[in-house]
Amino acid sequence: MTEQAKRYGGSFFELAAEENLDDRILAELDGAVSCFADNDQYFRLLALPSLSHATRRDLLDEAFGGQVHPYVVNFLKLLCDEGILRELPGCAQAYRDCYNQAHGIVEASVTTGVPLEAEQRTRLIDKLSAMTGKRIVLSEKVDPGVVGGVLLEMNGKRYDNT
Repeated sequence: MTEQAKRYGGSFFELAAEENLDDRILAELDGAVSCFADNDQYFRLLALPSLSHATRRDLLDEAFGGQVHPYVVNFLKLLCDEGILRELPGCAQAYRDCYNQAHGIVEASVTTGVPLEAEQRTRLIDKLSAMTGKRIVLSEKVDPGVVGGVLLEMNGKRYDNT
């Protein structure tokens, strides 16, 4: 993530938090990132130097207006006007990082050879929560190449117990 993405995403979070919209904006920002990821041609269209800023803004209004909060549309327009729309995924991650910090959340990822059973998942989340003192949001991956044990990634660290 670039410093620019951190700055824009962090500032956007501060605005959303002040307005008590941080939950809604997080979900809608994730949706916008997914939309651009699924529609690469649309992203390239918005990056065409031959399009005026007004045309780009109109295209964003058509695509997102009325479907997401105006702050999200305006944020996309700002990134587009600044020529940094490609930073959107990084901005969204920076927003999420600020959100998680403000709400006492730690994201963790676990990779196992077979899916975790409900009891195993609960024990792991409880243990990680006790270690960090925060709420854990766990994402799971299954890799048949993992013969046994778990590979855990949390707070930028990797714990390999496979």
